[in-house]
Amino acid sequence: VQLVESGGGLVQAGGSLRLSCSASGSDFSLNTMGWYRQRPGEQRGLVGTITSDGITNYVNSVKGRFTISRDNTKDTVYLQMTSLKPEDTGVYYCNAGYGQIDSDVVRYREVWGQGTLVTVSS
Repeated sequence: VQLVESGGGLVQAGGSLRLSCSASGSDFSLNTMGWYRQRPGEQRGLVGTITSDGITNYVNSVKGRFTISRDNTKDTVYLQMTSLKPEDTGVYYCNAGYGQIDSDVVRYREVWGQGTLVTVSS
């Protein structure tokens, strides 16, 4: 399974962006998916997650501003970001847990996307 993110870019403070993350592969079923970000000089950290049935959780710093959703028919998860701040600048990564049939056995694995850069100017 591979994840491909898109939608990053440069935006002014107060603006909005929507990131997308699409999964591709064969014989897989996505479980919980998440968005992480790595801000300059920091380690990668959690932004929020969404379960397969749509339950979401967010870190406090993005609550009320960011919304995670998913389209299970397209194997895609979204991150809608509003009221962006310069401190939201960073590389945003998609993560997914999934089950995949391998030699007639379901294997549970995890995969990361390549990341997409979000820059918020002040």
